[in-house]
Amino acid sequence: MQNLEKDLNSDPLSWKEYLTVSSLLFALFFGAGNLIFPIHLGQLSGANWVVATLGFLCTAVVLPLLSVLAISVTRSEGVYDIGKPLGPAFAVTFMVLIHFTIGPLFGTPRTASVPFTVGVEPFLPAKYDTLGLLVFSALFFGVAYYISYKESSIMDKVGKVLNPLFLLMLFAIFFVAFLSPMGHANLQAVTQPYQHNGFLNGFLEGYNTMDALAGLAFGVTVVQAVRQLGKTKPSSNAKVTAKAGVLSVAVEGLIYVVLIWLGATSLNHYKLGADGGGTFSQIMTHYFSNAGQAALAALITLTCLTTAVGLVAAFAQDFHKHFPKLSYHAWLTFICLASFLTANLGLDQIILWSTPMLMFLYPFSMVLILLSVTSPLFHRDPVVYGSVVVFTAVPALFDMLAAFPPVVSKSSFAVAMANFQQSVFPFASVGMDWVVPAVLGAVLGLVWHFLRVKNRSLQATN
Repeated sequence: MQNLEKDLNSDPLSWKEYLTVSSLLFALFFGAGNLIFPIHLGQLSGANWVVATLGFLCTAVVLPLLSVLAISVTRSEGVYDIGKPLGPAFAVTFMVLIHFTIGPLFGTPRTASVPFTVGVEPFLPAKYDTLGLLVFSALFFGVAYYISYKESSIMDKVGKVLNPLFLLMLFAIFFVAFLSPMGHANLQAVTQPYQHNGFLNGFLEGYNTMDALAGLAFGVTVVQAVRQLGKTKPSSNAKVTAKAGVLSVAVEGLIYVVLIWLGATSLNHYKLGADGGGTFSQIMTHYFSNAGQAALAALITLTCLTTAVGLVAAFAQDFHKHFPKLSYHAWLTFICLASFLTANLGLDQIILWSTPMLMFLYPFSMVLILLSVTSPLFHRDPVVYGSVVVFTAVPALFDMLAAFPPVVSKSSFAVAMANFQQSVFPFASVGMDWVVPAVLGAVLGLVWHFLRVKNRSLQATN
């Protein structure tokens, strides 16, 4: 049996190995939403794009980095271990909700529907849209299944081949855009929500990338990849993961800044789009004419494929570990098949129904990430965890209810709950009503923890 208390490789990793792990992490994080949402944010914020970018980076870069650090600090192997201080039942429930949200219900299907909608659909006659999505998504998840089938090869295929190819293509586009900007970002129109609340709206827009949730789920895949490099000791594995995570999200943050700037400059030529996908298509056509659409199709399919591989592999690895009656390959088959079926509901429906679950899970994820990173200060005391999570639960439920499509959110019950929420919880109007309750829960939990520590020390001295 593999000895996890001693590294199989005692030598320091080379810079190439660190780059490979970082490349794998970047590829797992950077997918569908990471391309289309920043560009749309740039169009929404216009001249206020810098302020909106700062808010976006908090939830789309800082939180994913903290999720990687949470895995490192607690020496976890996945999302289950992050919730473990609250007991096995909570940990399993949290793991299942996270994996199904970024897995077969919302996140993973989006990795197929976005490249089809943005890159492939414009080439097809409208009457073939449904059939086209069916064929494309079948091929897409077939390839994701093939790449993920052998766990030990994921890092080589994604970190050494697919992601470097994607980055090369993306930076070529950026180079052309810098040589010939479409306009001055600071002179563009600003939509009403971003005129006075640019930071907060950018912060909330970062939710849509799902990266804070994905960072927790990808932990098991990254830990396994680092073990393949011989770093099997938990402390060594955590150190490599943390260093690779910092490099990965730094590059991701730089790309976000450029994409948001690109979206803002596009307003000089194009009207505000319904989503970033259509705007990205216009930008590519502007710079590369008809070839731009083909290049976009290849670019977005490539980045979505790498994320899909990470999502299906992490799902299969975690579920096989905690529900071992089914093999890794059986869970992999399930997630790929379920994601294929969900993807054929269409991109608009996926985004519409994913928002409520995101609004519910993100507060829990953020507080658990912060608790994990700071856990050495209070020895992962379950009382502190429990106090924060309980106080976060109520506003999270209100946020979820308010985020449902009108058929639910405009019902008399939902409207009454929304009015109560707005009148009772601070910052409810900007979707941050969980912050004050979470802080209150943290204060109460920490006071209880340190009082118990003090009492124990007094009893020991007596």
